Amino acid sequence: MLAYIVRRLLYAIPILIGVNLLTFALFFVVNTPDDMARMQLGVKRVTPEAIEKWKIERGYDKPLLINSEASGLSTVTDTIFFEKSARMFVGDFGRAEDGRDVAREISARMGPSLAIALPTFILGLFVTITFALMLAFFRATAFDFWGVVLCVAMMSISGLFYIIGGQYLISKIWRLVPISGFGDGLDAWRFLILPVLIGVVSGIGSSARWYRTIFLEEVNKDYVRTARAKGLPETVVFFRHILRNAMIPILTGVVVVIPLLFMGSLLTESFFGIPGLGSYTIDAINAQDFAVVRSMVFIGSVLYIIGLILTDISYTLVDPRIRFE
Repeated sequence: MLAYIVRRLLYAIPILIGVNLLTFALFFVVNTPDDMARMQLGVKRVTPEAIEKWKIERGYDKPLLINSEASGLSTVTDTIFFEKSARMFVGDFGRAEDGRDVAREISARMGPSLAIALPTFILGLFVTITFALMLAFFRATAFDFWGVVLCVAMMSISGLFYIIGGQYLISKIWRLVPISGFGDGLDAWRFLILPVLIGVVSGIGSSARWYRTIFLEEVNKDYVRTARAKGLPETVVFFRHILRNAMIPILTGVVVVIPLLFMGSLLTESFFGIPGLGSYTIDAINAQDFAVVRSMVFIGSVLYIIGLILTDISYTLVDPRIRFE
């Protein structure tokens, strides 16, 4: 197991380098360092001297990928890509273009993101799996038919509709919770109820329909017929046998999502004014802050790789036949 994990971590290094290189290329295809300077200086008639000074202060006066004027390793290391990307592999994300420390901002904004993401994830998983089990248990009935119709209808509605509709109905009309914002300490719960509720409701359609398909694939397998032939109640068959054997495909989608919870929800945090990592990323994109964008993409890539490793490890917990040599 340890050797497998080490191999996967070593495979992650070229993947992260490739992701950083692709992010770097895409960003600088659209923006040049001069464009970034004009955006940050916020002056229409900014002088070339001011642009050059801004670039020198932030290290954007060097070549992007290859420094033809240098020699040896300096042709690669004395570039914007190397100086801005290599430090992230040791946890140094540098400073944003406005001068704030990126790592400090990430640590400060991780709490609000997790305060929304974790309840949404746990509650949503419980609701969708329970609903999908009920649909599979009452399969080929009116309840199953109209449940699938409801899932398809909910899948067809944009997530923006749930956000805007929920804000209008629950916050503006009924005035039950604040429409946006965030509070400190225990006061934060008033601002979290609506985003969590909308996050759970918006995910029921696609998740419940997918879980229902997984459960129905298990219903007619030999081990299920054997359990029924032994006289076990249908509820025991579903919860002790079908649910356990369906956990492998469910874990494939669930465990990968867990690390990405730290990244926050871009739409939810932006619409509800939550000072989390999602809104931080959106603000950085709008401000063309490459330091923040590359840091968030790097962290997202690392967390996704960790999620894949956790998925493989979790398989051994639900299926004893799987072992890593």
